[in-house]
This record gives sequence, C-alpha cells and structure tokens, in this order.
Amino acid sequence: MNSAVEHIATDQPPDEAKARDLDYGWQSGNQIELLENGEAYFPRVFDAMRAAQREILLETFILFEDKVGHELQGILIEAAQRGVKVVVSLDGFGCGELSAAFLKTLADAGVMVQMFDPASKTLGIRTNWFRRLHRKIVVVDAEVAFIGGINFSADHLGDFGPEAKQDYSVQVTGPAVADLHHFALAQSGRQVRTRRGWRRRQQRPSPWATDSGEGLVRLIYRDNLQHRDDIEEAYIHALSKAKKRAVIANAYFFPGYRLLREIRNAARRGVQVQLIMQGQPDVLLAKLAARMLYDYLLKDGVVIHEYCQRPLHGKVALVDDDWSTVGSSNLDPLSLALNLEANVLIRDRAFNQQLYDSLATLSKNHCQVIPAKDKPRLWLWRLTVGFLVFHVMRHFPALTGWLPAHKPRLKPFESQAHD
Repeated sequence: MNSAVEHIATDQPPDEAKARDLDYGWQSGNQIELLENGEAYFPRVFDAMRAAQREILLETFILFEDKVGHELQGILIEAAQRGVKVVVSLDGFGCGELSAAFLKTLADAGVMVQMFDPASKTLGIRTNWFRRLHRKIVVVDAEVAFIGGINFSADHLGDFGPEAKQDYSVQVTGPAVADLHHFALAQSGRQVRTRRGWRRRQQRPSPWATDSGEGLVRLIYRDNLQHRDDIEEAYIHALSKAKKRAVIANAYFFPGYRLLREIRNAARRGVQVQLIMQGQPDVLLAKLAARMLYDYLLKDGVVIHEYCQRPLHGKVALVDDDWSTVGSSNLDPLSLALNLEANVLIRDRAFNQQLYDSLATLSKNHCQVIPAKDKPRLWLWRLTVGFLVFHVMRHFPALTGWLPAHKPRLKPFESQAHD
C-alpha cells in the first residue's frame, strides 16, 4: 500500500507522550449544538468536509464499507484531490474488516490513512481487544469540530432497522476548536506548533468552571499515560456538586465504586438522579453487568430507565442546569481503564436544556422504569462481584506489563500484508 497508510502503536513512545501530555482549560464564547443520531450528524459533518479548504482531521473507532463509509470515502478523496490535507486515524480492531482496496483507494488519492495497533487474525479471531482508539473526533480547517459517540457506519441511521443505535455528538465552533485541533494533530503524530496557552500546565483545570457563563467548553481525554482518570474524575466532581438533578445516559455502565458512591450520595442529598441504561443491548453482557448494580442504586432513590426501542450507544450526562458532557467514553472498565477516549465538558444552559429535553423524551416514550424493591436481595453480593471484576479489569494494563510487549512506534503499512 501507499506509504501514506501507517501503523500507530498502542501508546506513543515516552518522549512523544511527554511532549503531548497537555491539560486543556475552559474556553469561553463557543457555540455548541447537539446532534442526535446519524440523521443529524452525518449531513453536518459531510457538509463541513465538502466545504473544507485546508485540512480535515478524523479519528474514529469504526468505519464500515457501507453506504455511510462509501460516502465518507468519496468526500475525503474529493477533498484530497483539491489540495486539502486529510488525515484519517482508524482503530485496528474497530476497522479491522476494512478491505485493502478501500484503504488503498484513499491513500492513492493522497489521504493520509493511519491504523492504530492493527493485528492480523489468529485462527480467524481478532486478538487486539484492549487499549483501543475509541475516540470519535472530526476537525475541519481548525474552525469547526465534532466530538461524541457516533462512528461512521450505517447502523447509526434509523433505516438500518431494529439494531440502529441511539447516539449523540456535538458540533463546536469557537475558541475550543483550537484545543480540539491541537489535540487531534498531536494524537495523530502530526507536527504541532507550540502556542501560548497550550503549554503543559502544572495544575490541571477543575472539571467545574469557576463561572457558569455560557458557551464554556473544555476538552478532557483518557490515555494510558498521564490522563488515566480525567474523565472519571470529571463525573465524580460534577456529581459531588449536584444540587437539583443529574441525568446519565450511557451504553455500557459498570463504573468503579467511587463513581457509584457519588451517584448514590447525590440521590441521598435529594438530587433527582436518573440513569438511562440499555434495555435492548447490542452486547448482552453489558446489560447483565449493569443490572448487578441496580439494587445498590435503587435503594437510595436513583431512578433507572432501560431504553428498549433499540440499542443505546450514547455517552452523555448533565448535572443541574448548565453542566453537561458528551463524548466517546462509556462508564465501564474498557473506557475508564484501557481505551483512548475524549469528551467535552460544557457549561451552557441552553445546551443543557436541549440535552435534558432529548433525554426526557427518550425516558418518557421509549424506556421502562426499573421498580425499586422494598427489600433488595443480593445487592451486597452483586456489588462485591462487580467491585472485583471492575478492579481486575482496571489493573489489566499493569498486568499485561508482565508479558513481553512490542515497542510502540510509527511505521509504514504495506499493501502486500493485506493482498
């Protein structure tokens, strides 16, 4: 394959990782728009790409060769052919079924395609399960950015059928786009010019902005280096300050005890806490794992809804009237302890209300409420098992350090390996 297609290893080498270890602060004066499902997301992203004049940066966990993937391919090729710099970073597991012909067509047109930790199948099975590039970010001309949970696949569209996913992303314009642009460049291995305000900070900015304001946005991310817990800590911090309401809609819910305790404590303080979980999951184990925690939460007043219309794939939350988060991170061991993830935190009343209205419609019309039991049974046993399973997974990166490992590096991706 054209040398424009490269491998990206599991984590950057230490010197590169240190250079890219940045804490992004709150940026004010942004415009944020909620995009629900592929019907809203794909037209907006594709229109931005078609209008691109200088650069398109794209990261995604999944890209399929379906009607969405082929439309994206055509748009990227057209952009590259008119002189736009196009960098596409794909996950080696989530995009492991892409054909060499599909990738070669992109590369031959001048698209810089990169694959994160690819691996050939062993006995017909993919083995590169852990530490995935799970982010979904698009930045166009450093002027508009998209971030959320939506992949480039037709199963995010309603006409896909009963298995179509319910999901969310946001469009961001304004000063925060510079941080998203800088982050996407750095993580893709591109050369980044250091600018004032992007220096490494000695103290990380609080997940809760000092002023509520409007249009405040902060990028947070999780890696396996210096930012292992940033997204989890943001949830914990926001819930600890909750006074009125908290709504969490998450596809894969199996957090650690600290986050569970903060959810429970908020409900005990009188905060109206609602969880929207999967009732019709694409992964049955996700539903079973979440249900292990229900009794622990229900007995303290947390209201739990299971979304039953189709698989829930969203990763969103809101607290009170102006704090929200949207991104790629689930609240499970894979996202909180292994995968590379990115969310935005948002302090904006209009956006918070828009997200609340969307989730309220979802819970009212398409969910079933899990009844609280007078005498919860086996909740302590379930919590104990959940605690053990979570922490085994949470320490998985350290456990794998006992095994021989390849040295992470960037290298050309040759077509003959896939012919």
